[in-house]
Parts: sequence; C-alpha cells; structure tokens
Amino acid sequence: MTEITLPHAHGTLENRALQALPSVKDCAAVADVFKQLGDGSRLRLFFLLCHSEECVINLASLLNMTSPAISHHLRQLKAAGLIVSRREGKEVYYTAAATEQAHKFHHIIEWLFKLTCPASQGVKHDRDDL
Repeated sequence: MTEITLPHAHGTLENRALQALPSVKDCAAVADVFKQLGDGSRLRLFFLLCHSEECVINLASLLNMTSPAISHHLRQLKAAGLIVSRREGKEVYYTAAATEQAHKFHHIIEWLFKLTCPASQGVKHDRDDL
C-alpha cells in the first residue's frame, strides 16, 4: 500500500490503520449478515437454531408465528450462510451452520443479550421468553 497524504495532517491516523481497513466488499458482506440479524424475529430464530435443530412447524409454534413467516426468515438466514437444512423424508430440519461465522455471531448475540438485558443474566427462560 502506498503512503497516503491527507488534506489535514492531524497525525492521528497511522498508515497501519489504513492497511488493516477492510475492503468495501468485505464490509458489505458483514453488513448483510447484520441486516439479517437486525430483525427481531430472525434474531430469535437464529438464537433458537444455535441451540437446537427444528422443523418449520415446531419453530412456528415455539415463536408464535405462521409457517410461511418462519419459512421467509429461514430463507434469508440460509442465504446469509448462518443456518443449514437437512431433509428427512418429507420433513426439513434447520440448525445453525457449523461455520466460524455462525459460531461467532452466536457468541456475539449471547454477549449482547447479557450486556443489554439484565434479566437474561443467569436466568433460565421459559418457553414464553424465547
């Protein structure tokens, strides 16, 4: 990377910071995943799938949503690479992807819940709190 001369030389930005700056393409990919998890329903769905494998009917019942709504959110999470599916006969089961990306987002989400939701610290939730 070549040395960059800025219009105002405040001396606060080091060249190594510029070298570590992610590309526009990489930032767009990360922003897309955050968009998927920016929806409360998808966030709850992803959180649940990080801890279990379930079919659409059970997910709809657990989250008090319709099957078409669950399917819509599952398609988006799958397109983002956060979940995977497997077919067993006529039934399709979903779970969090076994990728570093999904694993890290799972931990970030749990950390954020602890940070922002004092009631979630050390308290087991019943089904209504899912």
